[in-house]
Amino acid sequence: MDAVYIHIPFCKKICTYCDFCKIYLNDKFVLPYLNSLANEIKDKYQGEEIKTIYIGGGTPSSLSIKDIKYLLDLTKIFNINNLVEFTFECNLNDINEELLDLLRSYNVNRLSIGIESFNEKKLSFMNRYHTFDEAKEKINLCRKYGFDNINIDLIYGIPKETIGVLKKDLKQVLELKPEHISTYSLIIEDNTVIGISKMAPIDEELDEEMYNQICKILKKKDYIHYEVSNFAKKGYASKHNINYWLNNNYYGFGLGAHGYIGNIRYENTKSITKYINGDYVLDQTLLSKEEDMNNMIMLGFRLLNGINLKYFYERYNVNLQEQYDIQKLLDEKKLLYKDGYLMINPKYIYVMNEILIQLI
Repeated sequence: MDAVYIHIPFCKKICTYCDFCKIYLNDKFVLPYLNSLANEIKDKYQGEEIKTIYIGGGTPSSLSIKDIKYLLDLTKIFNINNLVEFTFECNLNDINEELLDLLRSYNVNRLSIGIESFNEKKLSFMNRYHTFDEAKEKINLCRKYGFDNINIDLIYGIPKETIGVLKKDLKQVLELKPEHISTYSLIIEDNTVIGISKMAPIDEELDEEMYNQICKILKKKDYIHYEVSNFAKKGYASKHNINYWLNNNYYGFGLGAHGYIGNIRYENTKSITKYINGDYVLDQTLLSKEEDMNNMIMLGFRLLNGINLKYFYERYNVNLQEQYDIQKLLDEKKLLYKDGYLMINPKYIYVMNEILIQLI
């Protein structure tokens, strides 16, 4: 147990595609929420040494400086003497010298910035508003304050988007020289603005072509494609997120947060009222050995280098090759062995869900 996720649900604007747990920023909720967050941490945390912290949302940077300081003070509850990665999610419009100075003073060493696009039509569709010049100015400011590990999020597959629009977005993201890029094809979720409008997704062939273009362009620029949706310069893969994909335990604190402790996976309530009143957990499930192995398969195959077979055996006392019928997939070259790992052939990563269905 060496990872902590903290969820801040407040947003100044609600993006049309967002399915995460979020509410409009309202000052009357912020302090009671942070107080309840402190209580949840003190109640659940068992004193383990924490290696990675990720503060996400929502929009953590939407809080006032005073409230962000209170939030960061809560991380002192953890044993963080050997903390290696501390990520804070930022909205581009919230970045300023006061915020960056505060984050540096609390040893935040990684920023994740939800830029999503620079195309006006795409931004308007998503209810987001910024320009490339603003992004360049803010990223330069982050560099001035010593942030040398920056992730930029990019969304593609917006209705009516073309390959040309995507390529221009990628070109401009690359001009900002981030150490890490997360790319997400638009998923139309039911309980979002675009989901309610019954909008149709883009053609699957176009979506696959866009994904392949992203992989090709970023590889040429020396980004390592280490997870289905994530690319990083050498040494900058997200340590916190890799912990998820290795199916390791982690704490999840805050509204709607998920956690995995021992053999129990849990989900917190999405009701701000219940959370503030200390009624944190919505649901928890005690996993069987088979369920946990299935999770390991679903998460581990998201990593491009796949699953370490020795690690799988040591964890479950079972050979993966004996637990799952993999021979047909090996014969079809959809799965590959390499250096003690079993992985999905990179040519088939886009259709990995079909492979997982065959396995599980």
